[in-house]
Amino acid sequence: MNGKKILFVSSELVPYLPENEVSLMSYETPRMVNSNGGQIRIFMPRYGNINERRHQLHEVIRLSGMNLVINDMDMPLIIKVASIPKERIQVYFIDNDEYFKRKATFADADGNLFKDNDQRAIFFAKGVVETVKKLNWTPDIIHVHGWLASLLPLYLRKFYADEPLFVDSKIVTSVYGQGFDGELDSEMIKKVSFDGIPEENIEALSKPDYNNLLKVAVDFSDAVILAAEEIPEELQKHISNLQKPVLPYVSLQEFEEAYANFYSTEVLN
Repeated sequence: MNGKKILFVSSELVPYLPENEVSLMSYETPRMVNSNGGQIRIFMPRYGNINERRHQLHEVIRLSGMNLVINDMDMPLIIKVASIPKERIQVYFIDNDEYFKRKATFADADGNLFKDNDQRAIFFAKGVVETVKKLNWTPDIIHVHGWLASLLPLYLRKFYADEPLFVDSKIVTSVYGQGFDGELDSEMIKKVSFDGIPEENIEALSKPDYNNLLKVAVDFSDAVILAAEEIPEELQKHISNLQKPVLPYVSLQEFEEAYANFYSTEVLN
């Protein structure tokens, strides 16, 4: 991995959010690349339940200040950064008061999904790309973790298809177990197609449940990692029909060599 640039985009990350399979692997994978001489950038949403004082987040004025159009609305983009001290890893946070101020990640206190999770996912995908463009940083690999980040492959390949910064970047999506129950907003497909993305590319989003969001993510990725022992059967079947590299599940104890080899031999070749 020496010298390779890898962009990690995740919906959850320890130590900023509680540990689960997504937040833990979203930390362990860049840590592994960093310790093996790779260059990394990590992006995640700045949810309102992240303690900014404790984790020493601060706004980056030179990266903030632009507006992103989401479903015909101008939404201000705020970028914050913090460091994971023991690893000396910097994390970029995508923020917006409308989407990320509430003191929770994906659902309210009663477990009901936020009605604007679809717009939050669009905003996050666009916010990551626009910030990386401002950083003028060309990643060799873009590795996506978690369902709120699942629109990034689609937007890179369709909305940002003409962006030269990413023309040679390879996209890897890690697929985890069931991410949420129910569906996102039924108008999600219209909000994505508002950005000029043909509906035939996103037919799955007419029923925006977890499986269909991940189907769209893997369809527009160059490679797939099965990051959980139990993947929904419908999703497994879809992935098995793809003509692209797939890394089967490996445990946390064994993942380092497997992921590094997969990056080098399957993704970058």
